[in-house]
Amino acid sequence: MRNRYLDLLRAIATVRVVIYHLTGWAALTVVFPAMSVMFALAGSLMAASLDRFGVWAVERRLRRLLPSLWVLTLLIAVPAMLIAGTPFDVHLLLWGFPLVDPEATGRWMELLSHTWYLRDFLWFVLLSPLALPVFRRFPLVAVLIPYVVLLFFEITGVKPVNVVHDLALYGGAWMLGFAHHDGHLSRIPRKRLAVIAAGLAVPAVAWVLTHPGPRGYDLNDIPLGNALWSAAFVLVALSCSPAVGQHRILTALNSRALSIYLWHIPVLVLVTRFGEAHRLPIAGVIGYGWRLVAVAVLLGVVLALVGWVEDVAAGRRPALLPGRRIPVPVSPAPASPGVDGEVAAARA
Repeated sequence: MRNRYLDLLRAIATVRVVIYHLTGWAALTVVFPAMSVMFALAGSLMAASLDRFGVWAVERRLRRLLPSLWVLTLLIAVPAMLIAGTPFDVHLLLWGFPLVDPEATGRWMELLSHTWYLRDFLWFVLLSPLALPVFRRFPLVAVLIPYVVLLFFEITGVKPVNVVHDLALYGGAWMLGFAHHDGHLSRIPRKRLAVIAAGLAVPAVAWVLTHPGPRGYDLNDIPLGNALWSAAFVLVALSCSPAVGQHRILTALNSRALSIYLWHIPVLVLVTRFGEAHRLPIAGVIGYGWRLVAVAVLLGVVLALVGWVEDVAAGRRPALLPGRRIPVPVSPAPASPGVDGEVAAARA
């Protein structure tokens, strides 16, 4: 049975990501650490899928992820880069399966800058069949390893490749997703959970305050503080299980979450460049307001054009407006024998 509460968390995370990229408000990374929440939710769903389908869960996840990515990259971005004069390189084909950072040139370096999430997601999906048995054998150790590795990177100053760094940064959230699926979080007493969350949040705040990044206290620039604070947030969020009713907006956001994430940066960049070219306000209440409306409208148009790819990849009937209730035909009740006889007699 679908967990509507997890759908609610994913919908909030999706909207939060869009608003953060539009405004740049660092406080949003603290109020709702969206990326860690998304990885935790994906970890829980991946564990459920592995339990149900075994190793074939990897194929199912990739089949749902890659087609929407291909529409943006292989069908649009790569041809556009080649037309603009980028010489063909085999590394451009990595946009079809970005296990490492693929090549991007010109304006596409900015338009595709957010696809690191898909790269990390691919690695987590591929490693999950190995990671889940380890987690179930040594759950606490498996959860702690990413945080220990990240702490090592921070203290020693070692600069690993982006993939390794992000696996350490978000691996703990993915493992907490495993813990959520297996019921570990729901079995922790409330008081003990609050103590654990506080034990993570306090050092997170201390680290953030003493290690501000180039944008101040934006957690995206402070990896260790981000990981610890996100762990506390995820622990509390996933330990809850409030009843959430079905709502069309909630269903639509979840049905198009991947497309919204993939397309919101190109749309936002287009809207911002238009505003700058026409000397329109970009920041402030007016600037954020008109850009938010423009992004929402244009993103709605894009989703109407390509969002159905998510439906096909998920094995659903393609829909222009997801979340619409499909009417179920009701068969007419059979008439009683006496009535049938009267009708037949009348016709005769």
